This record gives sequence, structure tokens and C-alpha cells, in this order.
Amino acid sequence: MMKKILLGNEAVARGAYEAGVVFASSYPGTPSTEITEALALYPSIFCEWAPNEKVAVEAALGASMAGARALSAMKHVGLNVAADPLFTAAYSGVNGGLVLAVADDPRIHSSQNEQDSRNYFYASKIIALEPADSEECRLFTRNAYSLSEEYDTPVAIRLVTRISHSQSIVQCEKPQVYEQKKYRKDMSKYVMLPVNARTRRSFITKRMTRAQKLADNGPYNKEIIHKDAKIGVITAGVLYQYAREALGTQASYLKIGMISPLPRQMMTDFCQKYQKVYIIEELDPYIETFARSIGITNIIGQKLFPREGEFSAGLIAEKILKNYRPFNYQPEKDLPPRPPVLCPGCSHRPLFYALKRQRLIVTGDIGCYTLGALPPLLAMDSTICMGASVSMGHGVNKVLPNDKKQKVVSVIGDSTFIHSGITGLIDIVYNGGTSTVIILDNSTTGMTGHQTNPACGQDIYGKPAPAVNLEALCRAIGVRRVITVNPFDYKHMYDVIAAEAAASEPSVVIVKAPCKLLHNTTKDPPREVEQTLCQKCRLCMSIGCPSISVQEGQTLIDQVACTGCQACQNLCRFGAIKEKEPL
Repeated sequence: MMKKILLGNEAVARGAYEAGVVFASSYPGTPSTEITEALALYPSIFCEWAPNEKVAVEAALGASMAGARALSAMKHVGLNVAADPLFTAAYSGVNGGLVLAVADDPRIHSSQNEQDSRNYFYASKIIALEPADSEECRLFTRNAYSLSEEYDTPVAIRLVTRISHSQSIVQCEKPQVYEQKKYRKDMSKYVMLPVNARTRRSFITKRMTRAQKLADNGPYNKEIIHKDAKIGVITAGVLYQYAREALGTQASYLKIGMISPLPRQMMTDFCQKYQKVYIIEELDPYIETFARSIGITNIIGQKLFPREGEFSAGLIAEKILKNYRPFNYQPEKDLPPRPPVLCPGCSHRPLFYALKRQRLIVTGDIGCYTLGALPPLLAMDSTICMGASVSMGHGVNKVLPNDKKQKVVSVIGDSTFIHSGITGLIDIVYNGGTSTVIILDNSTTGMTGHQTNPACGQDIYGKPAPAVNLEALCRAIGVRRVITVNPFDYKHMYDVIAAEAAASEPSVVIVKAPCKLLHNTTKDPPREVEQTLCQKCRLCMSIGCPSISVQEGQTLIDQVACTGCQACQNLCRFGAIKEKEPL
């Protein structure tokens, strides 16, 4: 046995490896991305980035049906995309074990909402486990495969950002010797015609009844009793760690590790031992609602604790102990706000500047380019979910009055277009729309950490792979006006967007330039401001490049951060921004 310090995500991958997993399919999404990246480091596991989470879960389900142990990882909003196969996979069950690792994002660090995936596990009637540290990430994932095969169900591992991205000690074990099961044709199990689905629905009821006994008597839910404790606490995951830190031996704990189904008898017995029991959980009152539904009344939950955001040890102590005052550091000076910005040299920056100048309605999407909505660019009007930009742009275009019609464009990244944008473009063409879709092709899935995608010509291992030809794809859909432009040829790009936005038929503009953070991207010499020519008009500041600043009245360009993209140079009317001459 070997000890390692691992991220929770890395420990999930380790547990899957130890369980004999041979297939993993995912779409990157913070905070879950590192699970699949870590899995790809094990030569015995085939890994892939799928076009979206629905495809990933279906591929993993296919591997399971063929008898292999498989995994699919996603963030909480990715589970929305995968919900269709999930609910029916709960009916069909599995052959080889199937685990879905789902990472929620309390406080919305890198997402568009704060949904609670526990509701999906309850609604779909699958078994779900929630680890409280990296070692439990490994152990729960490893054990989940045995549960999956024993109970004939997909099993979920529910993570949150603080577990996914925190490190702790893991006891690594040798991988199990797992013999892949034989594929057996079974129409009654895998063909979900209504007649078969009705039978499998009865199976689900029996399965969850069996699993309820496991929740009450198995190893996943534990009581930690302190004899002098006056109060009880029921909690799960990282909140158990916070509660222990805040309350210590002043409370006894029911630590929930199996969150679907929840332990009925165990929870009832625990609550009878204390006059007052606190249920500590972020987001929805999932455990609290269950406790009240089985007749437990001496509980305090979201009447005391916030219904949004993340908790902390300080918050728990403040709410329960009352006299606790968390340490609150106040800086001596007010610190300036530091909102996220597009990187120096980002190919999205000149595009958004052009869109702002043209006063277009811009429906946006999920990715780095979401930052185009922030000052000083202020060039996006909406961001809802993956692919929504294309469909929403079509809807806006269809209902605006013709006599006062403002021009509408949709912006979407190359990876996001493949994920969910293609069907929206089909809708535009099929239903007589006239929208312009701008695909920002930076040759990567950028915001989640530069993963490959089907349009960039590499697979998850960095090996050459067929690249989707976006121009040919759009033409095959039926778009006749498709043009590719370089965002750093600013005037040409500006004119093309103006012409396509005014067109009376659908059009696609592919704005193509690789992300400057990719290791194989060449960077030009940095620019500098010749102060004798600078008229202090500050036009270069309007593109929001973090390399450009004003200090003591002078406009300066950071020579380390600048990538030489020439976006600012193209804007300067006085020729004051030039390539820095070598020393």
C-alpha cells in the first residue's frame, strides 16, 4: 500500500483505476475536469473527450453493456445534458459497473447556476455516494463498481468544488483483477419499449428497497458519538469536516456517505438521542426534507443556515454556538476589484470590440468569451447555457419588429458549437431564420484548462485525430454564406461582420486564431508606446487588455505579458504603438 497526496478528482480517478475501469468518456467542465485528465494517465484505461455529456454517458453505458467497467465525469450543469440517458439507464441497469462522477459548484465559482445534483439522484432512483475527503473519493469510487453490479444500476459519486480541488492523503492499493463480463443480448433489459420499461420500473422499486437496507446497515453512513454532547449534527461530504472543526466534541455526528437512498432507520434512531439536531447542508434542503417526510421533528436546518453559497467552519460555529465571531481580516488599504478578464493576446478581444462598435444585439454562450460581457467591452447581452446563443439569437431575430429591427448575432466557441450549437444552426436554416452565428475558433476548450475537442485535430492524448471542418459542416447544414476571418485583421473582420449581420439569409462567420496560451502557439514581439506620438486618447484602453495600463499619465505596455497580437496597434490612430525594437 502506498500513500499519496491527491486532489479529490485525482483520487476518484485512482479509485476507478483500482476497480479495473477500462473506459472513460467525459466532456470537460470545472470542477470535474481533472478526473478524466488523471484517468488518461493510466495506460490500461481508454479515455476520450466526447462532444457533450449526453454522448459521454451513452458511450460509457455502451461499454458497460458490453461488460466493461466504465466512468463518465461531468459538472452539475453537464448532468442536465446527460439526464436523458441517465433516467433510462436507471431502468436498463448495467452489465459492467457504471459510475457517474458529478461535481457541484456551491457559490458558483465557475458556473452559471448553483443547482443541487442530489435531486437528480433521488428522481432517477440510482444509488449515490458523497465522499468527505480524497481517501473517501478513492474508496467510494472503487466500491461503487461493486455496488453498481450488485444492484444493477449506475452509481453516482457526488463531489463539490472544495472536495474536487482539495488535497489530502490517499492510501493507494493495487488494482483489482477484474475479468470483463461477457456481452449477452437481452432485449427485455436494454430495449426500453413500454412493455419492457414497465417491468424494469418494478425492478427499480425493489432495488431501492434493498438499497435502503444498505443505507441503514452498510459502511457508508456512520455515527460519531461523543458522550457529553448535547446536540446532534447530520451532514455529509466536506460539511462534515467543517462541522467537526467548528463544534468538535460538543456535538455527535451522523455522517452521511450514501446520499441516495438516505438512511431512514439510522436517522430516526440518531435523532431520538438528542433534543436538538442540526442538519447542515449547502444548497437545497435535501436531507432535511427527507427527515421531515419520515416524521422527524426535532431538527433545525435551513431555517438557521443560508440557502445559497458555500458554508465554512466559521459560519457553522457562528450559527450554532452563537458567541463565536469568525476572524475577519481587513486590509489596511482598500484593494481594487479584480474581475476576470480575457488574457493578453486573446483572439476574442478584437471581435468583441467590433461587436460593441456596431451596437449589435449579441446572444452569448459558455466559455472564455463570456468575459466579453464585462467592462470595458460590454459586448454580450445573454449567457444561459451551452448552445443557447444560437437558438436564442434565432428567437430574438424572429420577433423583433421589422421596421425597428436591431441586428442580432450569436457568438459561440468551437468546442461549444460542437457540444450544443449545431442543432440550433439547423433550426435557423430549417425555419427560415436570418441569424448570423459567429464561431470563435481558438483551437481548444479554453476555460476548463485547454482540453482538446473534435475540431482541433488532436485527441485527449495529444495524438493526431480527424478535425471537424467547421466550414464544411455549416455548408452541409444549408448555410450558404460561410466565411473565415482572422480577428487580428481588424478592419476586414469588422466589415465582414457588418455585411453578414445585414444579410437576409443565415450566415456563419468563423473567427479563427489559436489561443495564445497553447504551448505550440507562436507569440510575436511585444509592442511598446512611443510617448512622443501618444496623444493620450486612451482608445487602446477600451479593449481591456491587461497588458496595457496608465501610470502617472503615461500609457504603458507590460513587456512580459504582451503577446504582440497587434490589437492595440491596429486601433491607434497616431501610430504610437509599435513593435518593440530588440536590445
